[in-house]
Amino acid sequence: MSGNSFGKLFTVTSFGESHGPALGCIVDGCPPGISLTEADLQGDLDRRKPGKTRHETQRREPDQVRILSGVFEGKTTGTPIGLLIENVDQRSKDYGNIMHQFRPAHADYTYHHKYGIRDYRGGGRSSARETAMRVAAGGIAKKYLREQYGIEIQGYMAQLGPIKAETLDWSHIQQSAFFNPDPAIESQLENYMDALRKEGNSIGARINVVARHVPPGFGEPIFDRLDADIAHAMMSINAVKGVEIGAGFDSVEQKGTEHRDELTPEGFLSNNAGGILGGISSGQDILVSMALKPTSSLRIPGRSIDTQGEVIEVVTKGRHDPCVGIRATPIAEAMLALVLMDHALRHRAQNADVSVNTPIIPAQA
Repeated sequence: MSGNSFGKLFTVTSFGESHGPALGCIVDGCPPGISLTEADLQGDLDRRKPGKTRHETQRREPDQVRILSGVFEGKTTGTPIGLLIENVDQRSKDYGNIMHQFRPAHADYTYHHKYGIRDYRGGGRSSARETAMRVAAGGIAKKYLREQYGIEIQGYMAQLGPIKAETLDWSHIQQSAFFNPDPAIESQLENYMDALRKEGNSIGARINVVARHVPPGFGEPIFDRLDADIAHAMMSINAVKGVEIGAGFDSVEQKGTEHRDELTPEGFLSNNAGGILGGISSGQDILVSMALKPTSSLRIPGRSIDTQGEVIEVVTKGRHDPCVGIRATPIAEAMLALVLMDHALRHRAQNADVSVNTPIIPAQA
């Protein structure tokens, strides 16, 4: 398999390139009878689409999704759902100069060696433009999880470069150009990005995602642990270089008495595990954090080689995000939704008849 499909029972297979005529995906395994319209998917696509603010790439794409199949009279039929988004604002001429060059820290060099041919226009298949289809498919998963289980998934930017959010105001996130939860640092983020853009440079970011009201029991105990599949999903997003679940790397400095999440009849006393124990959801909030590297397409000259192995200087033209993390929040939400949707169906398939007398305790005491 060439790695273009994700999931086992709820599967997503995407296709398309950054500067091709369209992007698309096939969503298979969706249960029948779910009310679904294009409007259900468009909201998150609008959050992800480029060109909304001066801090993002100025490529103007409406990202209007079309449902081509799998829905009849407003309800899913249980057959494959075809989704399509047309590309309308490509500028392929901007990439003519890198046809025979490799941009440092980009996928150009590895794609060239793997396939012997590459679509250099905007990075082709390696472009983050591909993630639009993940967000569209994730909208289906989000709706099912919310209606069937009451699961809510929401993310935010916890850090941009050296600037960290110190407070978490969920109401501010949708008002922020950065998916920032801390109103006190909004102007600081604006000024930092303005200076970065003038410099022609880029910066990394940290994105956190929370899934609430996940019932205990999702996940498999060994290779398909819920946290393992979440890490796999997040690492598949362009530019992600690290993933943490719960306390993550902070657990290195914690003693066992501090790290363990003690249980009481009134609920859990902490959530260092990030809502997952032994690869299976505990009923607590699932806490995921990921680090995204700085954008590798820069107009500041950098050293590299061409396809003949000769030394060159690379300057990337075109329109690029100075911080890919700004638009990564809805992508991370979508990938978490796809994992939870797949495991919800897998749990239902094998364990629907399981019944225990032990009460489900609250996520937090």
